[in-house]
Amino acid sequence: MAEQQQYRLKIDVFSVDSLPMARLAEYMAELAVLLGECERVHFSHMEKGSAVLVSTIEPVAFPKVEERVSRVSRGDGPKDAMQAFKKIDNLLAKDGAVATLTGPTVGQVIEFPGRTRPKPVKYGPFREVGTLDGRIIRIGGRDETIPVWLKDGDVEYHCNVRGEEVARRLAPYYLNGVIRVHGSGKWVREESGAWNLEQFDINDFEVLDDSPMADVVGKLRAVEGGTWHESDDALSDILGLRRDDKGRH
Repeated sequence: MAEQQQYRLKIDVFSVDSLPMARLAEYMAELAVLLGECERVHFSHMEKGSAVLVSTIEPVAFPKVEERVSRVSRGDGPKDAMQAFKKIDNLLAKDGAVATLTGPTVGQVIEFPGRTRPKPVKYGPFREVGTLDGRIIRIGGRDETIPVWLKDGDVEYHCNVRGEEVARRLAPYYLNGVIRVHGSGKWVREESGAWNLEQFDINDFEVLDDSPMADVVGKLRAVEGGTWHESDDALSDILGLRRDDKGRH
């Protein structure tokens, strides 16, 4: 009968006595995902000394587990395995630890950088000219800079208007229609890589037509001398024009 093979996850800052049970459970859960073949991979024990989680692999599952671990070590493993690798590494970074996963095959090692990985960097702020679309959900203030809040779906933008002239023209559109504001935004690139708009200064705006598409099609069909009324599917015709226009660029 073939012997069961083992994988060892060694975490440098913990011992058997110092690793909290709740944290151990988190490491074990992600390690199970990384190894795969969950029905045939079993937690065996923890070795004395540094915290070493020992997992045993049933012989029938070992070739698949070995291939999966090899792919993770190369960085091209299955999506769930790579996500588990990242989650283990995030746990290690929070614990100020590093770890290695070794298997029975010579040279098969996965290094988890944990605390030694480069710290994410925050960039900015940067100024960039642009536009924002949305509905005004709040406007007003007593200072020279007048705050305006725009909402586009679930996203809210905090904007400012300098001077009363543009603010007065904006006021009638409070909770009334969709506008496009022009100006410059202050952007920050967060540690996660996402861009965050901290502030947007409005210098002008335009009112957008937020009529339902059916109303727009109806208006087109009503244009004297036009041919839209002859089409059975004017909406598809409009979308076709948009595709053709994009194809010319």
